[in-house]
Amino acid sequence: MEDKKVLLGMSGGVDSSVSALLLKQQGYEVIGTTLELFAGSSCCNINTYMDAKNVCNQIGIPHFTLDYKKEFRKYVIDDFIECYSNCKTPNPCIECNKYMKFGIMYDEAKRMGCNYIATGHYAKTEYSEKYNKWVLKKSNAGSKDQSYVLWNIPKDLIEHVIFPLGNFDSKDEIRKIAKEANLKVANKPDSEDICFVPDGDYKRFLETNSTLKPKRGNIVTTKGEILGTHTGLYKYTIGQRRGLGISYKEPLFVIGFNKNKNEVIVGTHDKLFSKEIMVEDINLLLFDEITEPLEVEVKTRYTSKMAKAKIVQIEDKIKIIFDEPQRAITPGQSAVFYLDDIVVGGGKIISK
Repeated sequence: MEDKKVLLGMSGGVDSSVSALLLKQQGYEVIGTTLELFAGSSCCNINTYMDAKNVCNQIGIPHFTLDYKKEFRKYVIDDFIECYSNCKTPNPCIECNKYMKFGIMYDEAKRMGCNYIATGHYAKTEYSEKYNKWVLKKSNAGSKDQSYVLWNIPKDLIEHVIFPLGNFDSKDEIRKIAKEANLKVANKPDSEDICFVPDGDYKRFLETNSTLKPKRGNIVTTKGEILGTHTGLYKYTIGQRRGLGISYKEPLFVIGFNKNKNEVIVGTHDKLFSKEIMVEDINLLLFDEITEPLEVEVKTRYTSKMAKAKIVQIEDKIKIIFDEPQRAITPGQSAVFYLDDIVVGGGKIISK
């Protein structure tokens, strides 16, 4: 039975709860675990732990909470702060997946004698005859697909990961299963915000948990014309139009930053578009390296649409050349590459 033993990450929500139910129905020996990551966050509070534990009790599997707040601070919170300190817009879920859910949790799984880990993500892992290896793929859930935030997991882990929800088409199906099984979390609302900023006020979080504090500077055009002032570069992101407090003969958007001069740079809408970008900190899942230009589809934000492009590896970075210019490419966000529904890999977008 050991090869059917799986450690399941449980957030107390409906997705991971139904995942537990499905895994047990499929004959796995399931152990539920909730990682304590940040006190008071939307995924780490007494209600979360109790919801997860109650579901496990109801379906008859063990549940453990594991304290990894120190590691979460190191790998996720500190990176979040570092990004905003350097005029980047991070996606902390990607760091959490790499280091916590598919790093530390897998170490715990091996310690418990589990051959697999599982989560309630909407994604798939399967063996590809074409590529002769295990691959990470999009789920069937369309806009709910979460493969984008999984590009940075360790490549050798893919064959040890199970995503029980990968073949479902919608969240409604998952809630229906939960209701039919009388799980109390069936109608629990989704958590949309950054888990450690549950009120959505990331600026206040940064000011409370780091050395970032309001600092007045200029809002300027690309030609250096001063149009107004700001109170901190970390309060702005590429593509932003509202809240600038400036007037001009045509609409202006944030198109960049000058950290040395503490300036927010604004420009017209056409200045938001990029034909080529570079990414670093790359993680390739499908290949060991990109040896020649590869035609792929790329997502540059979790909510963005796929864009056709060509990728070229240049040493430890990848250059992306889009077929059509893309709007509001944002340093710190991830660019993820796909061949059909398979995740090729991804990287962090670098400033122009």
